[in-house]
Amino acid sequence: CFSSELSACPLLFGIAACRQYSSSGGGYPNVSLSTALPGIPKPIFASVDGHEKYETKITTLENGLRVASQNKFGQFCTVGILVNSGSRHETKYPSGIAHFLEKLAFSSTSQYGSKDEILLSLEKHGGICDCQTSRDTTMYAVSAEVKGLDTVVSLLADAVLQPRLLDEELEMTRMTVRFELEDLNMRPDPEPLLTEMIHAAAYWGNTVGLPRFCPVESVEKIDRKLLHSYLRSYYCPERMVLAGVGVEHERLLECARKHLLNVKPVWGMSTPGQVDCSMAQYTGGINFGCPVDGCHVTPVYFLSNPRQEDDFIPFAVLNMMMGGGGSFSAGGPGKGMFTRLYLNVLNRHHWMYNATSYHHSYEDSGLLCIHASADPRQVREMVEIITREFIQMASTTGEVELERAKTQLKSMLMMNLESRPVIFEDVGRQVLATGKRKLPHELCQLISNVTASDIKRVTTKMLRRKPSVAALGDLTEFPSHEHIQAALSSKDGRLPRMYRLFR
Repeated sequence: CFSSELSACPLLFGIAACRQYSSSGGGYPNVSLSTALPGIPKPIFASVDGHEKYETKITTLENGLRVASQNKFGQFCTVGILVNSGSRHETKYPSGIAHFLEKLAFSSTSQYGSKDEILLSLEKHGGICDCQTSRDTTMYAVSAEVKGLDTVVSLLADAVLQPRLLDEELEMTRMTVRFELEDLNMRPDPEPLLTEMIHAAAYWGNTVGLPRFCPVESVEKIDRKLLHSYLRSYYCPERMVLAGVGVEHERLLECARKHLLNVKPVWGMSTPGQVDCSMAQYTGGINFGCPVDGCHVTPVYFLSNPRQEDDFIPFAVLNMMMGGGGSFSAGGPGKGMFTRLYLNVLNRHHWMYNATSYHHSYEDSGLLCIHASADPRQVREMVEIITREFIQMASTTGEVELERAKTQLKSMLMMNLESRPVIFEDVGRQVLATGKRKLPHELCQLISNVTASDIKRVTTKMLRRKPSVAALGDLTEFPSHEHIQAALSSKDGRLPRMYRLFR
């Protein structure tokens, strides 16, 4: 039988194969799990020589390109180029260029005749590629085996600096953008559309308030000449970071010098003096969407003031304290839902569909929002309830809930940084914005230092600023424009403006 063969071959199958078990309880003697088994070599564990071994290393090349890396165990790496370029820089251009560039990424280049050739080249190293644009950053990234690092950096340099931008590729991109715009207005989840609306209301006509998605009227205007003009201004080495996770810094530096140091872009030499360096100007305001037939969801956002550097961490903790989510998950304390929007809003008002807090952070500004939805007939009460939570936050902050929020924020931070692509994005964005990177243990210490007085201070500061509101759906019961504008222009300082809005 199979068991007799195992017992006859202890050298082949190891000591565990010699164990004999029987239903009568006899057999192999009981050995404590804390006792080493005989004949097993003593394990040798990897050691870490302080934090220095895993700190982010940064080097600036002669042309101004910054190279940042963090080594990480494993045979795969994530490498990419981040550019300080996004929809906020399109003041002098038709909106939508960054959206176009995202869809055109990793198309044909000087070395590769098509996107299929790029994917086949990456496939040899088990790699994948992606490009994402935000309001202030464009990120080209590749994950592949470490042994293919030279190929990866060469491909990235070609995709960023040598795109061919063929007519057929531009036409295909126009079709893709049109489809995305149609899908944006038809999808059941209004979150992307409302995010656009609230940014437009908060920063009307400037920087992060400019459209992230290409408007319909700009689709036909964007051509190769316009793209080259934009790329010439913003895709220059001084505005780029080559970031890598899971690679040795010297090896990444060698590849950067080889493929990115003396490369002339297809659009000619860059002129960084033409970039838009405008600071985000918070305006506050109202942005109502057209009613949607058959839609009974009315999300509403309220904004904090633009963040100051020292207030970023307290605002992040405040966001965790507010928390929230969908009504389906609102099980109360029995399900571990301890945040204020769960306890005080979703659990007490069954007609609320959703109440979730969001924190959007940018290099020179930031937004703290609450997305709430309910039946259109209860919109006024919904907004009043959400506003009351902010007002109460400014007056009372319990030590228990504060410690829970800080612990939850640190836990979320550390959990996300277990992922190699997340580490890559964190390294690249921090180095691009500040030229250095705060390590996780430094951020955790800053979170631990947040006090109840910090929460009260930032909440009070937020409530004193002019609010911004975005609403979508059936707005019949929503306060009139005249009512809102009168409240926004009121000089009465005894109550926060958001509260006076619904008195």
